[in-house]
Formats: sequence, structure tokens, C-alpha cells
Amino acid sequence: MLEKQSVVIAGGGSTYTAGIVMMLIENQEKFPLRKLTFYDNDEQRQKIVADACEVIVRERAPEIEFSATTDPEKAFTDVDFVMAHIRVGGLSMREKDEKIPLKYGVVGQETCGPGGVAYAMRSIPGVIELIDYMEKYSPKAWMLNYSNPASIVAEATRVLRPDAKIINICDMPVAIKKSIADIMGLKHENEIVERYYGLNHFGWWTEMTDRQGNDLLPKLKEHVAKWGYSAAGDELNNPLLEEASWMDTFQKAKDIYAVDPETIPNTYLKYYLFPDYVVAHSNPDYTRANEVMDHREKNVFAECKRIAENGTAKDTIIEAGEHAEFVVQLAGALAYNTYERMLLIVPNNGAILNIDPKAMVEVPCIVSKRGYEPLAMGEIPQFQKGMIEQQVSVEKLVVQAYLEKSYQKLWQALTLSKTVPSASVAKEILDDLIAVNKEYWPELV
Repeated sequence: MLEKQSVVIAGGGSTYTAGIVMMLIENQEKFPLRKLTFYDNDEQRQKIVADACEVIVRERAPEIEFSATTDPEKAFTDVDFVMAHIRVGGLSMREKDEKIPLKYGVVGQETCGPGGVAYAMRSIPGVIELIDYMEKYSPKAWMLNYSNPASIVAEATRVLRPDAKIINICDMPVAIKKSIADIMGLKHENEIVERYYGLNHFGWWTEMTDRQGNDLLPKLKEHVAKWGYSAAGDELNNPLLEEASWMDTFQKAKDIYAVDPETIPNTYLKYYLFPDYVVAHSNPDYTRANEVMDHREKNVFAECKRIAENGTAKDTIIEAGEHAEFVVQLAGALAYNTYERMLLIVPNNGAILNIDPKAMVEVPCIVSKRGYEPLAMGEIPQFQKGMIEQQVSVEKLVVQAYLEKSYQKLWQALTLSKTVPSASVAKEILDDLIAVNKEYWPELV
């Protein structure tokens, strides 16, 4: 009989929260809950999701105690796991992160380039605040953080809260593996055993086998070279690919792969290797933030309101996705000592032998009650080493700029980003970002 857990979802008003609840409910035999709490500082937004989830929990798992609050003491008391996915500034600030760089012909994306830097400067204090609440009210709890931009946030937690029980994660590799599983005719992405190295949204697979040890790479490489991660002429059964921007991203993998056909790339590398292509195919007046606001947010919130009004979720279209499944798998490994092999964002400490030991890298780890143990990926090729070291420097400079309130270091971070063509362009973008982030960033000097 597994011990029941208490979970707080920080970011209760997120459009992903209901899907996490569905996944938690569906996995009660693997990760049983005694209590589930929502926490958000936006009470109105959280109420939309919480009212629907209260119905879902009542119908499908009435034994779980459910509540939603904006009071940190109530939220973080008697908690075993904090599942954090906050977006400081909301989608309105994401829109600015994307559109301001595009004004200057630079990639406008929420986690890469200037947009990622801007978002990080808002996210750092928000995530640190959550860690402090957890350590004050439930010091034995684990935080599973998938707040973006995960790589810079992870560096900030390493520097600012080095002893905190926090694991930084991302579901993007899972989404890519889901498409790869479809391509390879596997039933589930968990059938894939991998070797992977890099940073968050910035990495490469070097090995993929099935559970029987059969090498998947020869057939996969042949497919990716022609079609990227999309199926041959058809869309895959992947919810990400329902939107045109994601379809393009998964197809563009064929060009990223061509740069180094010895490895299989993360899709986000397109922003660093083909920034000119990304800008040329971007609409500076209608970005990904607008897509989310016009589609995902409207659809999820409309469904949540419908559930609350009808008092039933029996016919709901809300589903549990890989985003939630990954978190449940990780929490279960920590709680029940299952020794899962998972991609996590962790201090390097020699996992990648020939880069900075203090870099926050994304590598396979073994997860158990003792926490995580990174697997050694050895030395990596010069091409990847050069790209990673440049991006690590960007991330470290952002965190230093935040701590020191340094305009100079944030300008240096933007200048060093592979997505930005010059120091002068970096400065113009930075000045615009400062103007719209006065409510969120420290005052830079």
C-alpha cells in the first residue's frame, strides 16, 4: 500500500493545471493523493480552473481533499510536493517578450534569446519566493519546477538556494520522444532508452534504443533527414502539432539535423542555428503568445467554465498530457524509490566532462528517494561544446545581472546570445525591455 501524498500546484490558474489534475487522478494507483491544493497570486484566474477541478476531483477521486488559495501559509503547509509552473507577468508580458525583439529583426521567443532573458528576470524572484514558502512551511517537501525559462531559473536556484530540495524539469524532450515513438511504431515514449546531453531547450540525443536494446537511430535518422519529427506527409498524434507554429518547428528538425547528422537534435535549436529563418517566418504583429491567447487559453477556460456551470465533467474534453505525466513519474520516483531514468536539469559536476562543472545541464538521471544521480555523458564534440559554453555564459550573466542589478551584465548577456547580431541591437532591445518590465525587474544601474 503506497503512502498517500499531499501536493500543491503553484500556478493554479495555468491552462495546464487541469491536465495535471487529470493525470494525477488517472495515476492514483502509482501516486495516490490525500490532498491537492492550488496556489496562485491571481485569484480570479485561479478560480476559473479551480471551480472546474473541484468538480473533476469530486466526481473522479472524492477521497482527495481539494482546495484553492492565495494564502501561501495555507497552500504550503503539510505538503510533500510542490509542482510549480508559474508565469510571472502572464501572457501579456510574454507577448512583449516576443514582439520587442522582432522589431529589431531578432528571434522573438519566450525561452530563447532576448525574450527568454526578459522572462527569466521576472521568473527568478517568483520561483525563489516559492522555494522560501516551501522551506518555511514544509521543509521536507520537494519542489518540481517546470517554470520557464527553465535553464536560467535552474541557474538562479543553484546560486541563490543551493541547498533547496528543487528539481528543475522540462517536458519538451518528452514531447519530441512522443513523436519519435510514433515514427518508430512504439506504443509509448517510455519505451525509448536514451543518452542525451545539453542545456534546457538546447540539447542532442546520441543514443536511442528500445527496451530490448535495439538501436533506433539508423531508421530514425533516415526519417528525420526527410521529414524532421513530422510523419511522412501526415501530422502525428501529438497535441502540440495541432498549431501551425509547432508543425513548422517539428518539420524544421530536418535542417537542424543536417548540421550534425551524428546526433538527433532538440527542436528549439532552430532558434539558435536558423534565427534568420525564424524571423522571416514570424509575424511581428501576431506571435505565439497571441496564438495561445486566441486558442489554448480561450478553449481551456471556456471548458472550465462549462464544467463549473454544469456541475459535471463527465463529458469533458480536458485530457492529461505528457506535460503532466512526466511530473507524476518524477514525483513517484522520489516518493516510492522506483529508480526511474529521466532527463533533468541539474548541476553538471562532470556529467559532461569537457564543459563548466557549474553549468546547469540537461542529462539523464536516476531518480529515487535519495534524489537524483546524473549519468556520465563523457566528453562531447567541439561543435556542441562551443554552443553550450556560449549559452551557459548567457545564462550565468543573466543571473549575475539580476543579483547585482547590473545593466552592463544584462547587455553583455544579450550581446552574447547567438540569436542577437550585435551589441548595438542588444542595447536597443534591452532598453525597450526595461521600459515594459519596470513592474517586475529590479532597477538596473
